[in-house]
Amino acid sequence: MDAVQKEHDRLWKRSKSSNTLDSAQQIIDALQHARDAIAAEPTSASVSLAKLHNPVKGSFEAINASLKEVYGGHNKYTKVLDRLFKDKPLPSNEIDALSPHPALVHRAIYLHLLREGLFDVATTLHAESTAISSMLEEKAGPGARDESTAAPLGIDETESNRMQEQFTSMYHILYELRENHNLRPAISWARDHTKALEIRGSNLEFELCRLQYVKLFLAEIEDASEQESATGPQRALQYAREEFQAFSGRYLLELRQLAGAMAFCPNLEESPYQSIFDNHTAWDEVVASFTREFCALMELSADSPLYIAATAGAIALPTLLKLQNIMQQKRTEWTTENELPVEIPLPPSYQFHSIFVCPVSKEQTTDQNPPMMMPCGHVIAQESLHRLSKGGKFKCPYCPGESHPRDAKKVFL
Repeated sequence: MDAVQKEHDRLWKRSKSSNTLDSAQQIIDALQHARDAIAAEPTSASVSLAKLHNPVKGSFEAINASLKEVYGGHNKYTKVLDRLFKDKPLPSNEIDALSPHPALVHRAIYLHLLREGLFDVATTLHAESTAISSMLEEKAGPGARDESTAAPLGIDETESNRMQEQFTSMYHILYELRENHNLRPAISWARDHTKALEIRGSNLEFELCRLQYVKLFLAEIEDASEQESATGPQRALQYAREEFQAFSGRYLLELRQLAGAMAFCPNLEESPYQSIFDNHTAWDEVVASFTREFCALMELSADSPLYIAATAGAIALPTLLKLQNIMQQKRTEWTTENELPVEIPLPPSYQFHSIFVCPVSKEQTTDQNPPMMMPCGHVIAQESLHRLSKGGKFKCPYCPGESHPRDAKKVFL
């Protein structure tokens, strides 16, 4: 990767130092000057054009020389990429789990476009998918309606417009948070959805108000040379009196910490509350928290499923390529349908469900083979439970306890 980074930096430097734009602007300026001169004095056209020849020719030569260097750097960069990322066939598998469910794929693409703010493209996709679906339904005839001819996105036009409005609102609030450090739109949205956030156990509203308090508190401390240097804490105190009453029951300890910082205002950096007011990631954290809660109330995940699937696939691809080569050498086949034949080490942020491996069969539990807890507290897979019990009383494989299969309870992870 060092070679790639080196060539990338070199290509970037060449493109930045290129004089192509300056030379092109010189040609434009010369042509405009000649046009104005000819318009003012038509009889001087031949002289103006003759004077124009050499400057334009020189500018074009400069453009070609500059572009030649950039093209050369681009070719070197491409060769380095080709050496590092060799072209390999993707792992093939006759089992395509998503082919019977085109609506899921179309919906994932559509929602990804909405999340990226590409509303025009999303609208076009929705309209054309609906038109194609209607055409297929007409060709199939009555009684032949299935998922392939039904609404491909599973979203009608009314819901589509509603989602666009919601995402537009979300992007506006996120812009205010990131670019202007303006918390008011986010706080207003959180208060409009207080009950829904409380049901989720979310503390978003308090996080936003606490950050607003910190922002007001630090506003004048950073400019201590000004005469009204104490107005920052005073404004924060006034804000706390007006807004923090609603949080006194649930966040009393946090409110006491915020109020206690008043006594250390002149020397906040050495106070016990320094970590509260000197948090460099506070804005990033509140942006992530707001995005997560906003999407949750829309019954969507915080991250795009399409992005997650593509990223997870990219992580898994080298392992699957290696597996394919081994299977070709040993002349074996991929026989599993609902799980991969090897474990893919995904980062914790991409692990959305708890996984239980039966200690008896060494297999992952599924909906058809769920984990079962015996009265002694040990858990095994349902199939292992049936094999051990054979329909009657049996002994736990991990302790002396005995039980009957009907006494086991299904475990939900």
